Amino acid sequence: MKVLGISCFYHDAAACLLVDGEVVAAASEERFTRIKQDPEFPHEAIRFCLGRGGLRESDLDLVAFYDKPFLKFERILETYIAAAPAGLPSFLQAIPLWIKKKLFIPTLIERALPGFEGQMLFPEHHESHAASAFFPSPYESAAFLTIDGVGEWATTSFGAGRGHELEISHEIHFPHSVGLLYSAFTYYTGFKVNSGEYKVMGLAPYGEPKYVDTILEHLVDLKPDGSFRLDMRYFDYVSGLRMTNERFDELFGGPPRQPESELTQREMDLARSIQVVCERIMLRMADHVHETTGEKNLVLAGGVALNCVGNGRVLRESKFDDIWIQPAAGDAGGALGAALAAWHMYLGKPREVPPRGSANGSYFGPDFTDQQITSILDEFGAKYHKVELEELPGKVAGLIADHKVIGWFQGRMEFGPRALGSRSILGDPRSEKMQSVMNLKIKYRESFRPFAPSVLYDRVSDWFEIDRESPYMLLVAPVATDKQLQMSDEQHRLFGIDKLNVPRSEIPAVTHVDYSARVQTVHPDDNQLYYDLIRSFHDLTGCPVVINTSFNVRGEPIVCDPRHAYTCFMRTEMDVLVCGPYLLFKKDQPELQEDGDWRDEFELD
Repeated sequence: MKVLGISCFYHDAAACLLVDGEVVAAASEERFTRIKQDPEFPHEAIRFCLGRGGLRESDLDLVAFYDKPFLKFERILETYIAAAPAGLPSFLQAIPLWIKKKLFIPTLIERALPGFEGQMLFPEHHESHAASAFFPSPYESAAFLTIDGVGEWATTSFGAGRGHELEISHEIHFPHSVGLLYSAFTYYTGFKVNSGEYKVMGLAPYGEPKYVDTILEHLVDLKPDGSFRLDMRYFDYVSGLRMTNERFDELFGGPPRQPESELTQREMDLARSIQVVCERIMLRMADHVHETTGEKNLVLAGGVALNCVGNGRVLRESKFDDIWIQPAAGDAGGALGAALAAWHMYLGKPREVPPRGSANGSYFGPDFTDQQITSILDEFGAKYHKVELEELPGKVAGLIADHKVIGWFQGRMEFGPRALGSRSILGDPRSEKMQSVMNLKIKYRESFRPFAPSVLYDRVSDWFEIDRESPYMLLVAPVATDKQLQMSDEQHRLFGIDKLNVPRSEIPAVTHVDYSARVQTVHPDDNQLYYDLIRSFHDLTGCPVVINTSFNVRGEPIVCDPRHAYTCFMRTEMDVLVCGPYLLFKKDQPELQEDGDWRDEFELD
């Protein structure tokens, strides 16, 4: 039985293929088209999934789309009618797109899959999120909580999954949305909605929570059970083309920050304040879900589940024994969830629950043979030499210890927004300068952005205050107290970005200004080669941690194939590229031939 899951037309389109209930392939469309968060119908992702499974379109038995288009269209129409005539410009922009394609998903699927004669299913948006979180989790039964911007009507839902069934029991509906509230502050602080939210989260520790009371008094009516209502007089997303309006500006003392302009203390304080409010909502929701369902474990999905700071607090402070977060928690993961919902809930297929779950490290994307890699490198005239597999971890560990920045391209690409050791840029976390070097010279992004540590799963508690695995980089935890460095009184008095250059631990490049880190644990069952690399670094230096950031530059999707990897390597100040078994040193490479400034191709958000 072959099931294809599809998500598209909001942001981050994706496809997923199940064969007899096993995930054969899953990938986002952006990785192939090179359009960041490409929302269009995922033709290329589908082509990859079918190719990986050795299938033709006619071999598919069932296609599952991640939401119900007509129900979503109903919500949009009702919203515009209720706001009329205020929403006319937005209405005139949105409706032609719906009439042209978004309403007619079955027709699009038939055209994209010639020869397909199977069934089509349309689970609800939050049902797809819930399925993506529960079915791959390591729990026989669990509560689920899904939080995002908006699906059809729901913006938040919870319920419980048991065996091969799950049921949504409670929902909060549009326009009241934690995701849209956070996006409103993303917009107001000058970042791009639907991609800049993690920048707000990263900026938050530089600020003070001075606007928390203002947010809770004017914008959000938050109840003890985590339910809430927004005061829509301050927001413009229902009927307009902006997230906030003049009343919001007045409340916070001025207009939104212009993108790319200087960050001020106001933006830092706003970021800290909305992060505090978001965490408070998540904690209240989690405790209410625990009380209502009686379950010991919680699974999370939806875009807000990518808020790893909030996730860390739910793990540490909620009443649940354990939590598990879908690594592709956003809309891309809806393709996986739709396919799993079809397999387990519609077809009634039983579910096996491995001890560590069935996400398998989320390595569901393309990989490349040595011959394919060398063929592409030869096109560029690249200079490379092959290293035997058993020697590769030690060789690369030595380069990292020598403070070289490494482009690491290995195995199958990750599914989801995080690089997890297949499409990564690696560095030495012990270096005080590495964070600024990698941000400004490699990633071409804001200097305040923290980097994540990859740590051996069996050494994580020695270096971070967390007592379990975090394989998908979706939990933030404090750096262990005995690894922290004490600050002087003068350093304590620093404000804003001035905090950045103060080393706070033995691994300063991955320690944020609040002594926290976004932890990824690495297990040999998920990625043996990456585990061996970090173990070799530990043997060499005594430190079982490396910097891991995604293999891309600002405004560009994570690299997918060796061509993307080599081009990104040459455009930046990375020192070494490790592509499969091949080692490439920047100093040996010929000049990359390109027309114009490559950065003009990308939208710098």
